[in-house]
Amino acid sequence: MSPIDLRKKLVQITLEKKRMTDVAARVGIVLDISGSMQRLYRNGTVQDVLERILAVACKFDDNGSLDVWIYDNEFRRLPSVTEKDFHHYVTDHILNNASIHKFGRNNEVPVMEDVIRKYTVEEDSELPAFIIFINDGGVVKAIRKIITAAAVQPIFWQFVGIGESDFEVLKRLDTMEGRVVDNANFMHLNDFKSISDEELYDRLLNEFPSWLKEAALKRIIRM
Repeated sequence: MSPIDLRKKLVQITLEKKRMTDVAARVGIVLDISGSMQRLYRNGTVQDVLERILAVACKFDDNGSLDVWIYDNEFRRLPSVTEKDFHHYVTDHILNNASIHKFGRNNEVPVMEDVIRKYTVEEDSELPAFIIFINDGGVVKAIRKIITAAAVQPIFWQFVGIGESDFEVLKRLDTMEGRVVDNANFMHLNDFKSISDEELYDRLLNEFPSWLKEAALKRIIRM
């Protein structure tokens, strides 16, 4: 069994445990490419992140595709990734792409606005969007305003902090007030490669099920 097939099987087991086997969703990943992330791009960690998250998209999305964004102080939408073309995706589409701004400072607001634009304006759909947002610290405080405003949208934000930053802004997501529903969660991994696939998928999908129920009750999504 190939690594991607094995990971899809593990995602399926997680979905069965959480009673989510009938859930369909669009899945996107936002990758921090600020200066402090350079080592994680060079040593293969970001490619590993992409491959492991792709398995989630394969189970949620009818097309089996994972939408991709990268950002530092600029952002770029990249081609969606599938089982057919995930090999060397980071090298081919990011590191060897001279047109992409890389390793600057971080600014999450523009890329978050683009994610919202894609899923609520350009590709409006009854399907919810599950966004995995990879960051290694230094998130700007202005994201709180974006997340609060987006609480009425069919988008759930799963932030994943990598490394040893304090992630002060992200740690406060669950206690933010003024939202119709809690539409964001944060998990912290000191070393992404050290976590097993089983634990990763269990933690990634920890709060998404409760958001789905709450968002359906508030008629933000249809179940």
